[in-house]
Amino acid sequence: MITTNDKNFESDVLKKDFVVVDFYADWCGPCRMISPFLQDIQSELKIDIVKVDIDASPEIVSNYNIMSIPTLIIFKNGNKISTNVGAASKARIIDWIKSHS
Repeated sequence: MITTNDKNFESDVLKKDFVVVDFYADWCGPCRMISPFLQDIQSELKIDIVKVDIDASPEIVSNYNIMSIPTLIIFKNGNKISTNVGAASKARIIDWIKSHS
């Protein structure tokens, strides 16, 4: 997984076919809980998962109205197609991603 920022968000996310973006913070317990799931999911589903540290990327956070973390957003061809807010089990995250791929 790569971590992107305000400067690289367009090339890392918006110019890709299918990307899951994880909005997180280092101090967020639920974010730390799902992080290993996301690493496994990236390998298992062979998809791109990009992380955005909300404290380091205020422009992206504002543009996508991120109010709670963790927030996962699926982007397809540069378009936001689905959002999942809050911690979830690995199986639930996989089902959510598969339902939009």
